[in-house]
Amino acid sequence: MAKKVVAAFQTSGGKDFTKVIRMAKSGKTGAYVFKENIVPNDAVKEFLANANK
Repeated sequence: MAKKVVAAFQTSGGKDFTKVIRMAKSGKTGAYVFKENIVPNDAVKEFLANANK
């Protein structure tokens, strides 16, 4: 019974987004910091290309 309830809450809206984790160097300490963003699937390549600039 639990499987049916869990399956009922799943929607296709969550599959349209991707969690992107970038590594950036902190200007203050010089240590690396991980930044997490949720980006639409079609904008992932653009986001990563602009992150390097």
